[in-house]
Amino acid sequence: MQVSYPKVKKKSNGDFYIEFILNSKRIRLLNGSKAGVNLKPNDFPPKDRKSKANLLAKLVYEHLVSNNYQFTSDEPKDELELFDKLVSQKLNEPISDKYKRALQTIANDLRTQVITHKTIPIEFTNNYLRRYKNATSFNTLRRHLNALLSYLKNNGFEVETSSLRPRKQAEKLHKPIEDVGALLRDIKAYNYNLFLCCCLTYGCLLRPHREIRLLRWVDFSDDLKYISIGGDRVKSKRNRIVPIPDFIRRELTIGKKENNIFSNTPIEFNAHYFSRLWSKFKTNSNLIKENQTLYSFRHSGAIDIYKRTGSIIKLQKAMGHSSINVSLTYLRGLEIPELNEEDMPMI
Repeated sequence: MQVSYPKVKKKSNGDFYIEFILNSKRIRLLNGSKAGVNLKPNDFPPKDRKSKANLLAKLVYEHLVSNNYQFTSDEPKDELELFDKLVSQKLNEPISDKYKRALQTIANDLRTQVITHKTIPIEFTNNYLRRYKNATSFNTLRRHLNALLSYLKNNGFEVETSSLRPRKQAEKLHKPIEDVGALLRDIKAYNYNLFLCCCLTYGCLLRPHREIRLLRWVDFSDDLKYISIGGDRVKSKRNRIVPIPDFIRRELTIGKKENNIFSNTPIEFNAHYFSRLWSKFKTNSNLIKENQTLYSFRHSGAIDIYKRTGSIIKLQKAMGHSSINVSLTYLRGLEIPELNEEDMPMI
């Protein structure tokens, strides 16, 4: 029985993890759940993550030394039990129902390999992806598959992620809106809920189908100047506090704290509510051009911020992007002249 002292390492996306050898087996951990330690370094601000990861290394090491070089008593007995446990943990994270269904389908297919091979052979993983000829389908499945495999690997299940590179696909462009005001007036006459959603998408740069649809009055400040959204409802998983422009505040009449702002009840509308409203509106409007979607309001808002401020840093904060590189890619997709990070304002 032996354990090496955990080393703190950093992933390319900025997340920290610890890595060590336990009884001749390499272990990687992003958090302390296996050792009964409630510590997740990557939930802290970036400047604090390394120190928290060092603390995690210390606590995990002390736990193993004190427990005969074993994790807690509910440690899985074999590879299949570990696989099932980790998949269950992943599916219990605050992810969308659509993403959860996709991961569950993939996990069911991978489980047959764990039963036979006690792991998931890289040959199976790559062939699993090669079934898809369409580049978009291939890349979507590759992203979901590698996300699940990486989660398994980081939590002690020995497996390789796919070695196949993403396929080049036509970029999906949500065409910006030239006259936002005119289109919003047209939408307001058609459906007020859709109008308010589009205002919040443009003016607050929130995403319509989850961040906006799930809004309750409790998320708004008493003076209606800010919206606060928890990381469990945000794509970046980071808490967001967003200023509300005056043109939106004039449209708001605050209701009961527990009520959804669109349904006026504690129960929100279904996940397809705004998609269906938008589809119906498009058939009745002559202002919408090809490739303009609900997200075009968010993209148009992004362009407006960048043109007025010239600051990629401010745009990154407004969009809630995890890094400046995401915002750079976003701007290229919006047909803004190509930029490099060294061209950007420095702090």
